[in-house]
Amino acid sequence: MPITIYGSPLSPSTSLVELVLKELGVEYTSVTLNILTGENRTEKWKEVAPFGQVPWIDDDGLIIYEARAISRYLATKYKGQGTQLLPDTSTPEGLKTLAKFEQAASIEQSHFDPPAFAAIYEQIFKPMKKLTPDPAVTQEKLKVLDGKLAIYDFILGKQKYLAGEDVTLADLFHIPYGWQLDLAGFDSMSKHPNVARWWKDISSRQTWKDLNVGIIDLATL
Repeated sequence: MPITIYGSPLSPSTSLVELVLKELGVEYTSVTLNILTGENRTEKWKEVAPFGQVPWIDDDGLIIYEARAISRYLATKYKGQGTQLLPDTSTPEGLKTLAKFEQAASIEQSHFDPPAFAAIYEQIFKPMKKLTPDPAVTQEKLKVLDGKLAIYDFILGKQKYLAGEDVTLADLFHIPYGWQLDLAGFDSMSKHPNVARWWKDISSRQTWKDLNVGIIDLATL
């Protein structure tokens, strides 16, 4: 029975889970919810999505929400299929590579996601909700993000990917918001040379290009 993902093409978190599924070569079906009208926050879905956020998946009756948790679950369940997105802990160096991965994943969640989301919310999602963006807030958050990405540049000057020499979920976690930063016309992902090299690498993955076609069609409506 295929996995079903409940979400929206407007949701970066939904795009992340779909990207992971494509990287793993896992078939899935999708149910689109209208997040602009708050369909995902109705009583109908409270049992499976108590925080009212998308996406969540139904894997043969197992309901999981939170995009990063879903991604880890999928990469673990389908280990050995498609792209290996988690470290191989069976090797003598396994614990070290796992620690580096968790460190990189924490960097994304703590240092990249908050300012990136805040800037994107002002520039993209507020207009979608018929709200007025605040340019001062946008610039403030972009400045914070630029400071964080300067540190990314230092890290990526010593290794190919955020957790080491192999691509992992920690890198993919950046793609949906990074793409929306580009879409909004911000140069955040291209200002620093090592970040720009890394960003070009991960954002040009064929799986993202395939998924991105549908996202662009909806985002430009």
